[in-house]
Amino acid sequence: MTRFSLLVALLFASLAAQAQSTQSAYPNKTIHMIVPLAPGSAVDNAARILAQKMSVGLGQAIVTENLPGAAGLIGAEKVAKALPDGYTIGGFNDSILTMIPNIYPKINWNALTDFDPISLVATVEWGLVVKEDSPYKTVADFIAAAKAAPGKLNYGSGGIGSPQHIAMALFATRAGINVTHVPYKGATPGALAVATGEVDAGMQGLATVTSLMQAHKLRLLAVSTQKRLPQYPDVPTVDEGGLKGFFFNSWFAMVAPAGTPAAIIDRLNTEMQKALEDPAIRAKLVSYGLTVRGSSAKELGADTKKQFEMYKQLIKANGITAE
Repeated sequence: MTRFSLLVALLFASLAAQAQSTQSAYPNKTIHMIVPLAPGSAVDNAARILAQKMSVGLGQAIVTENLPGAAGLIGAEKVAKALPDGYTIGGFNDSILTMIPNIYPKINWNALTDFDPISLVATVEWGLVVKEDSPYKTVADFIAAAKAAPGKLNYGSGGIGSPQHIAMALFATRAGINVTHVPYKGATPGALAVATGEVDAGMQGLATVTSLMQAHKLRLLAVSTQKRLPQYPDVPTVDEGGLKGFFFNSWFAMVAPAGTPAAIIDRLNTEMQKALEDPAIRAKLVSYGLTVRGSSAKELGADTKKQFEMYKQLIKANGITAE
């Protein structure tokens, strides 16, 4: 080996050692988790619970930052454009990764290439809700009223292309009804609009509306699960309510900017799984209406691609576009 070759080899070895040292020291400062949704949403509730628990294992604080608006586009872009060093991560719902990109053709990031998956966290079970004193007592009541006055009834969502929008649009299509979409800046404002009577109904993640139901502000007409939920044994499924075969849920996952070192992804995934195995954490997540999951980064990546293609076809078939 020539003197020059030896120097080059030593230089690369030094850089590799430095990079490894930097990663092994991770984290050595505060981590920021961007949640592109309004405070109080299902994802936000779960993100804050997990951030606190993971902070203990990591030895550094994880600070959550809500950046709602444009159905998650703003917050997602901030994560996509952040340095891939593990100090900016995202707490995303599935809409951001699988629905929004199929509705908004011109966005400044790519859902499948601009994020590195970390872990699936939980799934969110859904249901059709109305105001507590609404005249609609069942799914059949709501569908009948909508058919009697096409376009008169309306529903709130977390924004154009949000899961609430997609879920209710699919419900309306399957039911053969015409209901008016009223988008809000986040799932929680959309749910509050139902609770105050500003809109007639909403398809919402139960984790978002649990407190409103407990406060007798909202009534759950039906759940969109395949079977009745243990926590709501007297509430029928949408299928039982007459809309055969209807099913909808969503999920919460943690991601990082593309190019984040594998060692950092592994560390975050490890701490996530530890947090999800904690009985107290699991109990809190369940109390918010979440079903605890967890996964490897590889599994989350594969599921995201699969659902991206599924929603691509569903959105196109139902003619859902950014209005």
